[in-house]
Amino acid sequence: QLKKEAGMSSAALQSSLLQSRPLKWTSRRSTGGGSRSTSARIDAHSKRSPALHCGGQLMVHGRSGPRRKNVKGVGHVIVRSALAVENGGGEDQEAQQEPEIPGYNVTMPPEPMNGVRVDLSDIDSETLVESDEVYNHELSWMSFNWRVLAQSLNHAVPVYERLRFLAITAKNLDEFFAKRVGGLKRQQAVGVANLVSKRREYMRTPSRQLELIAEACNVFVRQQTDTLMDDVLPELRTAGIQLVNYYEITEEERKHLREWFEREVEPLLTPLAIDPGHPFPYLASLAVNMLIVLKDPEDPDKSKSSLAIVNLPSNMQRWVKLPDNQEEGRNNRFVPLEHVVIFNLDRLFGGMEIHSVNCFRATRNADVARNEEEAEDLLEMMTDEVRERRFAPFVRLEVNENISEELIKTLTTKLNLTLLDVYAMRGPLGIGDLFSLPVDLGMDTSLEFKHWAPLTAPPLLGIKKSKDIFKAIRAQDILVHHPYQSFATSTQLLVEAAAADPLVVAIKCTLYRTSSDSPIIEALIKAAEKGVRVAVLVELKARFDEARNVGFANKLEDAGCNVAYGLVGLKTHCKTTLVIRQETSPTSGTILRTYCHIGTGNYNPSTAAVYTDYGLLTCDPDLGKDVMDLFKYLTGYHRQGSFRKLLVAPTTMRQTYMSLIEQEIRNAQSGIHAEITCKVNGIDDAVVSAKLYEASQAGVKVNLIVRGICRIRPGVPGFSDNIRVVSVIGRFLEHHRIIRFENGGDAKFFIGSADWMTRNLMRRVEVATPIDDKTLQAEINGVLSSCLVDAHCWEMQANGRYVQHVRELAPAAEGEGLKREDDLIKRSADVGVQEALMEKYKLQYRKYKKKTKKTLQVVRAPKELNRANRKTSAAAVEDATGSRSPPPAPGTIEDIPLGYSLDI
Repeated sequence: QLKKEAGMSSAALQSSLLQSRPLKWTSRRSTGGGSRSTSARIDAHSKRSPALHCGGQLMVHGRSGPRRKNVKGVGHVIVRSALAVENGGGEDQEAQQEPEIPGYNVTMPPEPMNGVRVDLSDIDSETLVESDEVYNHELSWMSFNWRVLAQSLNHAVPVYERLRFLAITAKNLDEFFAKRVGGLKRQQAVGVANLVSKRREYMRTPSRQLELIAEACNVFVRQQTDTLMDDVLPELRTAGIQLVNYYEITEEERKHLREWFEREVEPLLTPLAIDPGHPFPYLASLAVNMLIVLKDPEDPDKSKSSLAIVNLPSNMQRWVKLPDNQEEGRNNRFVPLEHVVIFNLDRLFGGMEIHSVNCFRATRNADVARNEEEAEDLLEMMTDEVRERRFAPFVRLEVNENISEELIKTLTTKLNLTLLDVYAMRGPLGIGDLFSLPVDLGMDTSLEFKHWAPLTAPPLLGIKKSKDIFKAIRAQDILVHHPYQSFATSTQLLVEAAAADPLVVAIKCTLYRTSSDSPIIEALIKAAEKGVRVAVLVELKARFDEARNVGFANKLEDAGCNVAYGLVGLKTHCKTTLVIRQETSPTSGTILRTYCHIGTGNYNPSTAAVYTDYGLLTCDPDLGKDVMDLFKYLTGYHRQGSFRKLLVAPTTMRQTYMSLIEQEIRNAQSGIHAEITCKVNGIDDAVVSAKLYEASQAGVKVNLIVRGICRIRPGVPGFSDNIRVVSVIGRFLEHHRIIRFENGGDAKFFIGSADWMTRNLMRRVEVATPIDDKTLQAEINGVLSSCLVDAHCWEMQANGRYVQHVRELAPAAEGEGLKREDDLIKRSADVGVQEALMEKYKLQYRKYKKKTKKTLQVVRAPKELNRANRKTSAAAVEDATGSRSPPPAPGTIEDIPLGYSLDI
């Protein structure tokens, strides 16, 4: 369309879209052991530079600074600069090559992060695996958050979804500081001597690590807030959604807000003076506060000023909706709650002159020390920890950009922070709260992703009564794929059916995270009240869900369930449910049959709507016995050295994976095709990483689909020439863990709860199950192959940065849709794996409905027959066709929320 309007050739258009200008920053990046001063960083924020600090140039389709109107709809950030190289390396030639497929490349992070080694040409194997310069958990995670931020920079993503992605990156950063930075702060406090001596030569000190994190986060936050203020909010305003400043609203609206403030807000506010008679007040973590400088007009000392703090009520909506005005077209207009409070402070400080008001937000450390071995009661210990976290030390201070250095010094002194911990923000603080913006989109669907409601898996479509699920599982193993397929009509239905079925005698379940109003919890309570023997392991140590899980544990105990709180020294992260049902066998009489669910995701209907996960429903006797043995280990005193089929961490999982990698190495050395494909959320285990490098050197093809952090560097000559690392980021959070080994042509598949991270393999109880059914293997293989060709995937380069090739796809190709399930991989290469899978499951569902309707027409009897004749006729037709028509399929189920939170 642009070519047609401008009369340009493709080459001329591409050239015009890549117009750029050099960008300046007010301070240099540190090249030595120290970092640039915080005052320089704060000054850099106050300049409101519209883009990043780049060694070359940052190019934006359609804008450099403000977005140009003549190319509306195109605005993805592109970096085509010569990459900054550390440690004496040269330019990254691979990233600079012109792509074969028409389009352009996006690189994230836009510039190499200080502290990440780029040139690995002269590296040795031990340094490659162990060194913090090659892989660092915190900086690798920052790289992942850049890839999420890229979604908000992409104008192909609906603008309201871009706002949500911005909120996601902010929520991620909050958790990152509370958990990861908090842990480093604790290490810093106890001293460097506590570092593991064996790796000391490869490790940085906590202090140095905190400096690098501060530098990387400042660059990230600047781009994050610039994107919000200069790009997303202006586009939302064009679409009729406005986040307005107080001075933009009318007198009538101010009067309305004044009355609302006096009625609803003022009673909740407590002005807190700061002076020798009033100690510095308690500040909740991540709450927005106001620091107010006041002067008393009656005080003869005109230079004297006072300080006070007002805490923003955490139980109120952060964004206050202004009254709609249909005549003037003013709908979906919001003002921040802090603005309402600020412009009505005269109600709180009567007779005083308000000299200045600055908002700030402090983050507390969530990495609280615990000693499980000495705890007498794990439930009591976790309850105390949740209470202790409320008063934990601070790790970060966010302030608005115009705050004075004197006030920063006051706050850092009171909060026991340094200038390195201060982040000057442009725009509103706590932009993660934008998730709660109460927008009414009405009938306008263009601002969001196309609606998706999960579909019932075909093997479960014929279920009329809940207990029929057991019959369906006896007929075949069922693999359900969330959020494409419904959690409510599969996993949740199994637990609810077990609770209602009089033949069920026992239910056992592990719970790591679930929703506040969990139907799983309610079903387990119902079963226990009916006399079913219910055993539940509730993991109390699930980070940031401790308080909720303590509540669930108490609730389940009160209902008569046997509740275990986890194992000392280990987190129970596996996702398993066991149902034992008393059934009648034609040959054996009464038997106890086991039904299992083994999954990759939590028993949480909310996250099941936005996290991609697999769940296996099976009555395989060997898996049933394995899960029974697992629960003996989890709830009692039982040592299990090996399992029939399951891989269980920390006992057998890593050893089994290592053996299977070793087998691939032997096959490659024998000239047999060898290949490993692994889809996980993160890889950081040094033992596994070293083995994968060894496999690559032996000629094994290694495909790694890793959403988040990754220790492996692909394309390092002599080490990882056969390794490819891709990351898939989309509307759904890629969460399932899938492993495939070629195994000489007889491929082995596993799905489970464990990433290839040391914490999962050695410090958690994890479970992975083999998938033996060839049909299910083919389905999983199709998903893995689709991820590897995903149109939007990010591919890691040898320098540690990720490149996304944005393709110029004809609009007709986007709207074609999937015609055959076998075309899934090809379709994924056009529109992305998530869009292609939605199309696949819709096609699958339509085929089943059509087949069901056709079968019903075949067996339907003539209308003129009486009821008895109709029964006879139907039976005759059934005998002739050799099949019974399946019952009509139920419709699709509940609407789902959009957006997701990312587990760090």
